[in-house]
Amino acid sequence: MFLSLELITATLLCLAIAVAAELPLFQHPPKPDGSLSVLVVGDWGRKGTHNQSEVALQMGITGEKLETDFIISTGDNFYDDGLIGIDDIQFDESFTNIYTAPSLQKQWYAVLGNHDYRGDVLAQLNPVLNKRDSRWLCHRSFIVDAEIVQFFFVDTTPFSDKYFDTPEEHTYDWRGVLPRENYLSNLLKDLDSALKESSAKWKIVVGHHTIRSGGSHGNTVELVARLLPILEANSVDFYINGHDHCLEHISSHDSPLQFFTSGGGSKAWKREFHWVNPKDMHFYYDGQGFMNLHITSTDAEFKFYDITGNLLHKWSASKPLYSAI
Repeated sequence: MFLSLELITATLLCLAIAVAAELPLFQHPPKPDGSLSVLVVGDWGRKGTHNQSEVALQMGITGEKLETDFIISTGDNFYDDGLIGIDDIQFDESFTNIYTAPSLQKQWYAVLGNHDYRGDVLAQLNPVLNKRDSRWLCHRSFIVDAEIVQFFFVDTTPFSDKYFDTPEEHTYDWRGVLPRENYLSNLLKDLDSALKESSAKWKIVVGHHTIRSGGSHGNTVELVARLLPILEANSVDFYINGHDHCLEHISSHDSPLQFFTSGGGSKAWKREFHWVNPKDMHFYYDGQGFMNLHITSTDAEFKFYDITGNLLHKWSASKPLYSAI
């Protein structure tokens, strides 16, 4: 049987598209003892103002004590309108020159927030920024494999209808996203496949927007409808986000999934709490701060800290060393 050149070319193109659609995978091994310590901060990039520098100082102190392995940014990395290009001085003023502590000279894994989409979104994704500061790694969606745990980073901004329905309010850079429905469908399919294939002891999904929230933005209905069912169907343990400028821990009333908001990296929203079922809301703080996750093959512990380094909230979960067959 002989295949035409056109058919061979089309087949190779389809394969190339399929490979390109898979989520990029990055390896980040845990410590020799099998543990991993991660700092999580979001909604931070304000050139040090609104207490960003003070939060960074405490992150450095706490990171030294907890022997941080890497840092997660939950998005809105540069306010108010992202970066204007790969040479934007704000990258230095809001990132390189702020997070200077020795314990923060580790890999940063960042997702995009809605404010990042208001600028040159491709600039934040450009590997040139990694040459300016080797800590920086930002993709739309990707996976970090730390052996005992896999982090699935998801680009949540394109899910929200309001950024498309009221374009007159702000200009968003949708290059690489349109046609929108194709982008979202492929992303959800790739995420679902990656979660199903994962053999990690813990599965954690990271996005910018809230799924469950008692803060100003509330629940993101599009994520509740389209992303949440995939997380629940694939036994995801935790969902971590920013967007709300506060610190939160909310449990799910119908699944083991836990929701953690770490969006207190700079400007906080005081007295913006909205009602949440008290049985689900474990913690809410309307000030600046950050979160730490310490995880092993059997235990995961979350800690929230305020701008002075004070421990605000602690919660832990355990799993058996060996799962029943």
